[in-house]
Amino acid sequence: MVFEDNIDYDAEIFDVSECPQCTDITEHDILKRTNKGDGEDILARCSECSYVHLIELRPPKPIFLNTTFSEGRKSSAGLVEVDIDEVISIGDIFQYENSDWTVTRIDNEISKPFKKLEASKIYAMWATRVDKKIIKITMTDGDISIPHSIESPPDRIFSCGTIIEIEGRKWRIRAIHTGKGRTLRGKREASEIKRMYLHSI
Repeated sequence: MVFEDNIDYDAEIFDVSECPQCTDITEHDILKRTNKGDGEDILARCSECSYVHLIELRPPKPIFLNTTFSEGRKSSAGLVEVDIDEVISIGDIFQYENSDWTVTRIDNEISKPFKKLEASKIYAMWATRVDKKIIKITMTDGDISIPHSIESPPDRIFSCGTIIEIEGRKWRIRAIHTGKGRTLRGKREASEIKRMYLHSI
């Protein structure tokens, strides 16, 4: 819609917007602002062709994504609020209930996985906690081996041969498994470790 260009307002530069006449992104002069609910209507004039048109600024609608949260062996379901037009990608990190999570999988309505997808098209999402690492451990005391797990910051360093205390008992790290193989030497960040093997001392 074209508006008559006879309005006496102090003009200011409106960064950029698409001009319907130029069919391009150009600078605009703002002629009038009108609040519309949570958004705003802006009457603006293209600085290139002087075409006057209405720019409607509206906040994107929020939607809730069905999300499965994995933390070690534990999993729980929840809803994550995002903008309807937001593009979600594998590896994105977000906060939920004061914890950091990374997106590990996104599916559309027919359960087809995607590397990235607009929120409005996502049927289900999976995420893993990244601000805390659950490390599986095997504790060996003589002929007895006990499975267990410990919590650790992702960047904590564990070294083979060092001693750690678990539930009041001291254990020596005998080996570290990263998923690519087991090592009896060296050190690894908690985020890399799949399992540690401990011997009682």
